[in-house]
Amino acid sequence: MMSSFSKVVLMSENVRINYVELPAADLEAIESFYKNAFGWSFTSYGPEYLAFNDGQNNGGFYRANRSSSTENGAALIVLYATDLEACEQSVFDAGGRIIKPIFSFPGGRRFHFADPNGNELAVWSEPVQ
Repeated sequence: MMSSFSKVVLMSENVRINYVELPAADLEAIESFYKNAFGWSFTSYGPEYLAFNDGQNNGGFYRANRSSSTENGAALIVLYATDLEACEQSVFDAGGRIIKPIFSFPGGRRFHFADPNGNELAVWSEPVQ
């Protein structure tokens, strides 16, 4: 029989989002963008795959002539930033395209951007106090 503690541990580790993959035609441009915009680190696994770590989570970019966007029915990956305005500027400075400038929603504020491959992501923060 499983103890309550074991159930809690299993629930905290089991069936959680563990890895995210996105398409990218130009892996070098993607690496440069995410390093400059957010400071992510990368490991190349040859010409077709580039893994990333954002300091907490892992994922990767696979070489493909496609992009991920909510307009096409893709899931939206949402990052968190303590300073939303500075993050939006960093995305812009690194070569990202702002799709939806900062707007409020119940519980916070966010913006959406496209990386150099056209993948859509969002960044959110708490509401301004």
